[in-house]
Amino acid sequence: EGSKGSRIHEGDCAVLKRGEVFKAVPVLRRRKIIFEKQWFYLDNAIGHIYGTTFEVTNGGNLQPKQEVEETTTETKEAGTDNRNIVDDGKSQKLTHDDIKALKDKGIKGQEIVQQLIENSTTFRDKTEFAQDKYIKKKKKKYEAVITIVKPSTRILSTMYYAREPGKINHLRYDTLAQMLTLGNIHAGNKMIVMETCAGLVLGAVMERMGGYGSIIQMYPGGGPVRAATSCFGFPKPYFDNLHEFPLSKVHSLLSGTFSTETLPSDPEDNALVEEDSNGLTEEKQISLQETEEEPTSEAPMEINQAEEQETMDINAEDVEFKENKEKENKENVREKQMKQWERRKKLTEAAALLREKNADGLIVASKFHPTPLLLSLLEFVAPSRPFVVYCQYKEPLLECYTKLRERGGVINLKLSETWLRNYQVLPDRSHPKLTMSGGGGYLLSGITVVLDKGKSDSSNLEALKMEEPSPKRCKVQDLNC
Repeated sequence: EGSKGSRIHEGDCAVLKRGEVFKAVPVLRRRKIIFEKQWFYLDNAIGHIYGTTFEVTNGGNLQPKQEVEETTTETKEAGTDNRNIVDDGKSQKLTHDDIKALKDKGIKGQEIVQQLIENSTTFRDKTEFAQDKYIKKKKKKYEAVITIVKPSTRILSTMYYAREPGKINHLRYDTLAQMLTLGNIHAGNKMIVMETCAGLVLGAVMERMGGYGSIIQMYPGGGPVRAATSCFGFPKPYFDNLHEFPLSKVHSLLSGTFSTETLPSDPEDNALVEEDSNGLTEEKQISLQETEEEPTSEAPMEINQAEEQETMDINAEDVEFKENKEKENKENVREKQMKQWERRKKLTEAAALLREKNADGLIVASKFHPTPLLLSLLEFVAPSRPFVVYCQYKEPLLECYTKLRERGGVINLKLSETWLRNYQVLPDRSHPKLTMSGGGGYLLSGITVVLDKGKSDSSNLEALKMEEPSPKRCKVQDLNC
């Protein structure tokens, strides 16, 4: 029960749950959190097990909720139908001020709900179902109950789809599940992921692979977006084999003209790196000497607190300020150079991995047109491997389907849409929920095969057309004989 992974730790990324609403938050002390019109602090949750339900008490503190057994075993008085009940706002005797007074006294939500029931003139006339609905509605309003759960693909994809579907291109959670299955994602794979879904698809792939294998994330623009990936709270080792590569460099990599940056700036950067290796030690020595000297110069000043001290302080501060500024500037330049060098190194590593052209799969879920993306990225995938492309709309995938058919090198092409319907399952009232999702997008999946580049595709097709009739003719003649 007390395993480290299952407890809430400071610095974790947790998900708050209330009913069907989720919100991802970092677990930090004395950080006010507002969720579902409630404000509270997560301090008291630290150390508890994930999945614990908390009640918000006075001062925004969380208290683990004691399980209270429902005492509604006696048969409730209920009406046969609701036709005579009129919602005129006069059925509740308690006013807003009364409820506020109850809250201020520190009376718990459960008791407030009980008072509301007792002071409602129409409650007894409602049908049993309507009574349950009324209680549920009032509990939601007055019982401040929050569950803290551990993030996972299921929870985060549900959260994103409900809260900000635009950020994940309206990729529904069941469609994401299909992608992971069709892409045959498992530990030890070498995957290429191209997504503009805030890092949700990447996180889902990383979770499935469990830190084993390698992932190359293709990204448009200046750098990869991983907002959702950070919500998963993966341990550091998971990121060791995560590489990134810009889409803008794919063409040059395939044509063999790839370099980490435009060629002219490369020699200069190499020189800078060499300077770094030589100059760093000198820089360090200087800074060490300065730090050693500082305490000795400060010590006598502390001892003799004379009137001259103030003017000396001001002069010393000026000099120190200038020195610090220069030092900061130098450090910033160095830092930038080091970062640039590191980025180049990473880029070169990712390029080397792609050059092997032996990826075990390709996942694409982006706002870009899939055809040019697929045609270039499939080059890096080994034969007999799956690929999956997600698109919010069907038309681009249809075009992609025909292009791939023409090009060849793929089999088992399928264009599919998953259909989802939620059901309410309750005694005597099971039915599909009224709020049904309109569409979760479309998937194009298939398997790569060795593309015979010896002959051009058009000549292959012509050859097939020429050859086809002859065996058929023979068969027809045989039959006539």
